[in-house]
Amino acid sequence: MIRAIGKEQLGVFSDAVFAVIITIMVLQLRLPSQATFDALLQAWPTAVSYAVSYLLIAIIWINHHFLLRFAKDSTRRLILWNFTHMFSASLVPCATAWIADTRLASVPVFIYAAVILLVNLSYHAFAYEVVPRAAPEASAEGMRRKVLMRSLLTIFLFAVAMVLALRAPLVAFALVTLVLLTYSRPEIPQAFHVRPTR
Repeated sequence: MIRAIGKEQLGVFSDAVFAVIITIMVLQLRLPSQATFDALLQAWPTAVSYAVSYLLIAIIWINHHFLLRFAKDSTRRLILWNFTHMFSASLVPCATAWIADTRLASVPVFIYAAVILLVNLSYHAFAYEVVPRAAPEASAEGMRRKVLMRSLLTIFLFAVAMVLALRAPLVAFALVTLVLLTYSRPEIPQAFHVRPTR
C-alpha cells in the first residue's frame, strides 16, 4: 500500500498540508475591537508572531519542495519521515496563537521554540532519507561538512532559545527568528552533488 504512493502524490499531499496550516494561522488573526491606531499598535505580538510563523512555513515549504525533487523513489521511510515533518509543522499555528494571546510570555515562547526544534529535527531526518546515497566526490566533502555543521549549530541555537525563553522570552523569540533565516536558501542537495529527478 505504502509503496504505491508516488513522490508526486507525496508532494501534492504536503502542499495541501502547508495550505491548511497557513489558512489556520490566518483564521486565528484577531483585529483590535477598538478602531484606533493605538489599539492596532497594542496588537503587535499578534502581527509579529504571525509574520515569523508565516516565514517559518514558507521556509519549510521551499526546502521541502526543493528536496523532494531529488528523491528517486517514495520509500516507506521517506513517507514516514514526511508525515513526521508534516506533523511537527502542523503544531506551528497552535504555538503561534499561544504566543500571540499571551504577548510572548515565557512558557509559550519556550513551547514555540520547542516546536521549531522538532520541525528542524524532522526536516533533517527527511533530508537524510532523500539524499542518503549521495555521490562520493571529494569536492563535495567540504560542503557536506559545512551543511552538517549548520544543522548541528541551528539545533543547538533552537535549544538555547528554549532555555532562554524562560528568562528572556523576547530575546529568545528574536534568536529563533534569526536562526530561521539561515534556512532561507536550500543547500543540502548541492552539498551532495545530487541531480534532481524531474
